[in-house]
Amino acid sequence: MRHAPCTTHQPTTTREERSLRPLLTTVPPPPDPALLAELLQLRAQNSQLALALETRAVIDQARGMVMALAPCTGDRAWDLLVGVSQHCNIKLRTVAAALVATTEDKTLPADIQRELRRALRRLHAADRP
Repeated sequence: MRHAPCTTHQPTTTREERSLRPLLTTVPPPPDPALLAELLQLRAQNSQLALALETRAVIDQARGMVMALAPCTGDRAWDLLVGVSQHCNIKLRTVAAALVATTEDKTLPADIQRELRRALRRLHAADRP
């Protein structure tokens, strides 16, 4: 008499049971509204900080360019760029990017160019005794 080889018993599942398995997993409880609000606030803040880090380098490069053109201190170059931004009603990062782009043979937009000239003249006039 021959005996069947010994095997460990594994429960078998049908195809239908396997397809229902994802549905049988536990559902996490709904999130705490205060925690969800804080999470959304932190994500927005994170996005703002990431943008600030990206644009900071361009603004610093433009600041250096103004310091070389004027010549002036970093604070005065910052004030000049902010003034150009405000007079043109264009974001500071856009003004800075346009100025830095001139190093790649791109033309400075006319309104920024005009206001930058005016601001440099005012800066030089303020330095005269």
